[in-house]
Amino acid sequence: MEKMRADARRNRAKVLAAAEEAFAADGLAVPLDDIARLAGVGAGTVYRHFPSKEALFQAVVLERIEQFAEEARALAAADNPGEAFLDYFVRVIKQASLNRAICDALAETSGHAFKAGAGDDFRAAHGELLRRAQAAGAIRKDIDADDLRALIVGCLAVERYAPGSEHLVRVVVDGLRASAGN
Repeated sequence: MEKMRADARRNRAKVLAAAEEAFAADGLAVPLDDIARLAGVGAGTVYRHFPSKEALFQAVVLERIEQFAEEARALAAADNPGEAFLDYFVRVIKQASLNRAICDALAETSGHAFKAGAGDDFRAAHGELLRRAQAAGAIRKDIDADDLRALIVGCLAVERYAPGSEHLVRVVVDGLRASAGN
């Protein structure tokens, strides 16, 4: 792959940042011209880096999902795996709930992020964090990474359809904690 010039890298980063902001608010409905305007570049610059809105959307989603996976990997060696896991779980929900595009991608089993492999990375990273928390006795042992993703998607739905109801996410978090019966 050819190395990108510094100005091209900067423009690409501006487009990705603008697209993340626009997709967070409007999902795929946002026109590419609006993203270009928000990024302070011409539409041609957007198309040079991303041949379609779908390609741009996928790049934005992949970047965020990869950041979630990277964060989970960094937390894998935490001194308190249970608290690290629960803090991460809540943080993913809070961050993703602010971004409609991420919510949509996490809810799809064969969509944007998951088609491109970032979903596998995310699943593996949060799965390892889950296993460490379970091994420490902090998290119930009868759930796996697929269950965890379903819980994240469910919590995102709660955040989307009942904004300001953090207590419902806390109910799920409490349900994840290990107890004598599980």
